[in-house]
Formats: sequence, C-alpha cells, structure tokens
Amino acid sequence: MATTLSATLTATNKARILIVGDVMLDRYWFGEVNRISPEAPVPIVRVERREERLGGAANVARNAATLGANTGLLGVIGADEAGSAVEGLLTELGIDSYLNRDPAISTIIKLRVIGRQQQLVRVDFEDAPTDTVLRDKLTQYNALVSNYDVIILSDYAKGSLVNVADMISVGRKLGKRILVDPKGDDFSRYKGASMLTPNRSELIRIVGNWKTEEELTAKAQNLRKALELEALLLTRSEEGMTLYLESEVLNFPAVAREVFDVSGAGDTVIATLAVMLGNGVALPEAVRIANLAGGIVVGKLGTATVTREELSL
Repeated sequence: MATTLSATLTATNKARILIVGDVMLDRYWFGEVNRISPEAPVPIVRVERREERLGGAANVARNAATLGANTGLLGVIGADEAGSAVEGLLTELGIDSYLNRDPAISTIIKLRVIGRQQQLVRVDFEDAPTDTVLRDKLTQYNALVSNYDVIILSDYAKGSLVNVADMISVGRKLGKRILVDPKGDDFSRYKGASMLTPNRSELIRIVGNWKTEEELTAKAQNLRKALELEALLLTRSEEGMTLYLESEVLNFPAVAREVFDVSGAGDTVIATLAVMLGNGVALPEAVRIANLAGGIVVGKLGTATVTREELSL
C-alpha cells in the first residue's frame, strides 16, 4: 500500500482543485504567562512571537497546494491590510488567487492568543460580503469552473456561499466532482453535490441524534439519497470516519496518536480527499488517505497542513 501511496503523491501535481468559500486570516500571538492581571482574574500574556496563516477556505487551498495540486482559490476579502496578507500568503504557496476585494467589509480574522502552548482566547473579526461582490464572484466562478477537475465548496457560514446551489448546478452540468464541507441547519441547498463531509455535530443538526449504529446508517443513507449525493463522509473524531455509498458503508478507524489541536482538521481531510480524487484514486482509498492526513494534522498546533512526505511514511 505504501508504494501505491508514494506513487500517487508523487503525481499529485496532476490534480486541478478549485476551492470556493469563506476566506480567512488566522493570526497567532504566542507569549509567556507569568502572572495574573491586577485588573481582572485573567492571565497576562507577554507576546513574543506572531504568526499569520491562511484560514477557512484559504486553509483548504493551502492544504491542497502543500500536497502538490494545481490550486485556485475563489472568495471575498476586504480592501485592507489583512486582505493583502492573505494575498501574500497565497502567492508564496503558488496558489492562483481569484479573490474579490469588497471595500465595504473587513477581511475575516481569527486571532488566537497562545500561552504555555495553550490557547487562552480567540477574537473574531468578520463581516458578510455585499450582494454586488457576491454576484461578481458567481460570474467569476462560472468562468473558472471548466478549468478544474475537482471543486471544493468550503462553507463556514460567513456569507460567501449564498449562491452555493447555483455553483453546484453549474459544476454538475460540466461533470465536475463537487465536494462540500457543509454548515448550518439546512443541507438542501447542497443537493446534487458529489459528496458532503459533515462532522458528527453538523450531522446531528440535520438528522437528529441516534442511539445505534444501525439508526445512524439509516439516517445517513436517507440524507444521501434525498440530496442525490454520490457519497456522504461522516467525520467522527476519535471514532474515525464512515463513508456512506449507495452499495456499501465503510468504516475507517481513527489514526491519531495524540490529539493536540483539532482546528483545521476538516480542511485537511477534504483537501486531501480532493487531491487524491483529482489524481484518479478510487473513493474508498482516497478516504483512507484523507483519514490518515486528518490523524497527522490534529497532532499539530493551529491550522496546519500535511506534507507528501508525512503521508508516505
């Protein structure tokens, strides 16, 4: 299996992946915590180091590019310093940027303050894109989609994918593989996609809780059929993943040795899945590799990526 995986990863630059969704900038402030504030019972962090990383849909693109795929990113950023930082990070990774700057909003930022290797607080800055910019983005999507093999719709419920049903319809007519990382309490707008990759809590919001594996299977398969999906991939943290297909249900046990930080793990999973599918890997094998990638990335701090070398081990 290792030989097959190594050969596949060597050829990943054949995959052409377009990521569309909510683009963010993840900022990390690292520092020492030596005392408690006299103003309130909170720790004082003396910031010693700062990092900026691509977040949200941009982190999905980062993961795909790290695996060697020809990667494009379509989304919305503000006409601000944070937006320029996102553009700069994309350029460094060789990701084709199709970002629309919206002067009426600020770029979405997630600021995490880290002390003693633990996240102490997260501060979010976010605005929904304006209708005009979203219409321009849909037009741009229609022009770009034919140039890519696999489309990832990365929904963080921040307003960039209000036209997701139209995007799926266009992609489906062109025969594209469309993978969706869903959000919210209405999955009907994702109808016709190739695959959805909800986590456990996201699926519960749609189908309700379950008491047995048989009940889960029935609910998941009913949802898959109702949405006309090729497959439904449920990510289940310590329980691994379950792939629901028309003809079978496949379970993939968790492979994480130590869970350090789960932020961005879903981004890694869907990006790895897309890259493998873009290189002609069969769906069950692509999920196995994506499961391995997710197990590696949760052992890293913050929104991280998995390299081809790590997957080849």
